[in-house]
Amino acid sequence: MSNSMRALRPKNTEPQRRLSPWRVLLAILIVATLGIGGALEMQHLYVRQQAGSNKPWFAGYVDVTATPTFSFDQIGANSNHDAILSFIVSSTTSACTPSWGGAYTLSQASSTLDLDRRIARLHQQGGNIAVSFGGLKNNELAVNCTDSSKLLDAYRTVVDRYNIDTIDLDLEGTGLSDNEAGARRATTIAKLQSERRKQGKQLAVWATLPVTPQGLAENGTSAVDLLLAKHVDLAGVNAMTMDYGSSMESGQSMLKASESALTQTQHQLGILYQRNGTHLSNETLWSKIGATPMIGQNDDTNEVFNISDASSLNQFALSHGIVRVSMWSANRDIQCGSNYVNTKVVSDSCSGVKQDKQGFATALSAGLNGSIFLSAGVVTTAEPTSTVQKPDVSAESPYQIWSATGAYLEGTKVVWHHSVYQAKWWTEGDLPDNPVLQSWQTPWGLIGPVLPGEKPIPQPTLPAGTYPDWSGNDAYNAGQRILFNGVPYQAKWWNQSESPAAASSNANGSPWAPLTQAQINAITAATGS
Repeated sequence: MSNSMRALRPKNTEPQRRLSPWRVLLAILIVATLGIGGALEMQHLYVRQQAGSNKPWFAGYVDVTATPTFSFDQIGANSNHDAILSFIVSSTTSACTPSWGGAYTLSQASSTLDLDRRIARLHQQGGNIAVSFGGLKNNELAVNCTDSSKLLDAYRTVVDRYNIDTIDLDLEGTGLSDNEAGARRATTIAKLQSERRKQGKQLAVWATLPVTPQGLAENGTSAVDLLLAKHVDLAGVNAMTMDYGSSMESGQSMLKASESALTQTQHQLGILYQRNGTHLSNETLWSKIGATPMIGQNDDTNEVFNISDASSLNQFALSHGIVRVSMWSANRDIQCGSNYVNTKVVSDSCSGVKQDKQGFATALSAGLNGSIFLSAGVVTTAEPTSTVQKPDVSAESPYQIWSATGAYLEGTKVVWHHSVYQAKWWTEGDLPDNPVLQSWQTPWGLIGPVLPGEKPIPQPTLPAGTYPDWSGNDAYNAGQRILFNGVPYQAKWWNQSESPAAASSNANGSPWAPLTQAQINAITAATGS
């Protein structure tokens, strides 16, 4: 990038004022009066002004090589003026040469797409960019570039040319599954980040990864683990909340699937940091989460992310302290024209749903007033671990507190360490917050934290006659259901004369287990009671 373009890079969005001669003279007198100590304090103040900010920010992805060309340089006139340009990948003729989408070298993009000038124009309007490496369709640089020094030069070339302080590693396909490439990438990015910080420059690194409602898959957690193990200071993990396919539960909405994916990913990230020797608070971990939905029609024809979903996801992000929200893509943030016949076929240039122009950007960005530039200055530091775990209190818990001696049916909700968990299958003695990375490794699913002011939810009942009332004279086989004071129970094994009342005090030893809210809801819906 030329020096003239560097001069356009906005380092401060505050309005600049020209000092009068009298102000200059006054400043000289103040410095003389303060002496060296005062000058050092002024320098310290300057450094603090340059420190990072964790204010949440929004930036849509822009597909640089898509046609028709998207005028991202014009979004600087709007409140949502940051953009993530994608994708830098290996050139098709030279594995260690960075290119835009395999179609243009950096120089070719400047001359053919006028990319450098358009970036400069965005900067003039107060906008910032990040650059995304990888994507699904082409090879991320580390996949085929096996020469470590050339790989470092390739990343450095992009960072220097566009004078960026934030990069995005969009890891999909081979870029995610190739472990050798992952190790090579992590080592190289760590060197680049360290190199820039020694020069007094910033380099925030985001890992953008596919997710399901269950969170990151094993290759996703492995990718994050590699980056942390090689000492990359991750700005965060950006979850691609899209294209869930068969991983979605029956009847689950795109919004609920996305909220679940983000909750599980935040939980996994905490475990990964802990395994790498860094304890981070729950709040800090949420500030290291990003959410990127595919707006409108997703690649899966059954998945549509609407404007209402965008507004609700924005509220979820704000309430949980998520620091970054993006979307795929700014190119698509417009309603398809009447000549676009089948909106179920995904378009690169429209969303496939009814909307106003830039409607998704408006909905997703509400209240996110930070910027890519300011957030790049945040440095991760370990936080103290509390040695005292505040106990769960029944009077402040919506559900029963988990017990090591309890037996829990599928769907049962419990409270443990101030979080709510739900049993995915019958379980006994399995710790709800056992630090496992994959959801299939535990019978418990994390729902979310116990909220301030919550009280116990009464045990649900069913109308008389739904099941026979319990009788101490009758014998019951495993699976039979009864009512005890209106509360439905199910027999875990054959029993006689054993009251369900003991189930609350000795859940493990009692042959009876209360039905879950989900089971009762299903019964109520089926019977119409």
